[in-house]
Amino acid sequence: MLITENQTATTFSRKNPFHAKVLKNVNLNGADSNKETRHLELSLKESSLSYVPGDALGIIPKNDPELVASLLEEMKWDEETLVTINKEGDTLRLKEALTTYFEITLLSKKILQQAVEFTENEELNKLLLNENANQLKEYIYGRDLIDMLRDFGPWNASAQEMVSLLRKLTPRLYSIASSIAANPEEVHLTIGAVRFTAHGRERKGVCSVLVAERLQEGDTLPVFIQPNKHFHLPASQDTDIIMVGPGTGIAPFRSFIQERAVTKATGRAWLFFGDQHAASDFLYQNELEQYKKDGVLTRIESAFSRDRAQKVYVQHKMLENSKELFEWLENGACFYVCGDKQYMAKDVHNALIEVIEKEGAMSREAAEAYLNDIQAQGRYQRDVY
Repeated sequence: MLITENQTATTFSRKNPFHAKVLKNVNLNGADSNKETRHLELSLKESSLSYVPGDALGIIPKNDPELVASLLEEMKWDEETLVTINKEGDTLRLKEALTTYFEITLLSKKILQQAVEFTENEELNKLLLNENANQLKEYIYGRDLIDMLRDFGPWNASAQEMVSLLRKLTPRLYSIASSIAANPEEVHLTIGAVRFTAHGRERKGVCSVLVAERLQEGDTLPVFIQPNKHFHLPASQDTDIIMVGPGTGIAPFRSFIQERAVTKATGRAWLFFGDQHAASDFLYQNELEQYKKDGVLTRIESAFSRDRAQKVYVQHKMLENSKELFEWLENGACFYVCGDKQYMAKDVHNALIEVIEKEGAMSREAAEAYLNDIQAQGRYQRDVY
């Protein structure tokens, strides 16, 4: 049953999430991979929730129980202590509040500025001086609450005073990797587990590692649909689409491809996918190759950066295919990018300008104007994070 966005908002929403049952949770990467990418299938049965390709799913996560235990131990706090969690005066036991309500894996300037009143630690006072703004920024990056508590104690603060400094745990948004037309009453996600070592400790992504390590089939996750009006398939079924989505950036394009298979779209579809190794990191390879065989996908260009001495990324594949790429754009194709904002999306953007400049025999300024023009037409869309 399809319902309007307004109806969805009054039933299940960010403030009133639906508890979706986990149908499937598998690792997409091969045994030799440096990565762990989970394919997650959730049931939307009896939720009345719906979505369109390009939308995101919000997950309301819980903090790592080991990290919560370390915090309680570090501060010698009683986990049963009742703490007030919001302006409305609602209370939770401390352990539950640290697990389900407060953000404990990120620091901010504001937290440190407020925490300083609870310690006589000279180092913290020094760090907060205006002339040390760069050092403060550097300290905050990659550190969490327990780092602050260990680095700047002893603390003269109650558990209530400390948790009052913390902000609420925010939902994590993931691009939906399925079409509801192809998978009625289901929603699929592609989630890369975030793990890294910083400042002598292993760090874990709050939601991604919850999914990778603690979420079993049959469990439930609190979720809601987050519409994305700025990233969607073209209205016309005969419009060509070019999709650039390395790594987990493949997620919305799996949704696009599934949708176009069901609707029997006549427009061509070209996918650029990249990752580290072809043997272990070609996400959804069998599915994608079947779509190509069936004619749903016209072309697949893959770039595996660690398989050869010289690293090759999706932007290099775009430049290799610049003539055809420009022909598709001239023919009215929509161009989509999903993935890392800091590096990949910038490199793809620059490669696209280069393609237009070269194949259109234009100046750099004219190529940029051309790209701005297709963006204004809704033919250049980005979902970057």
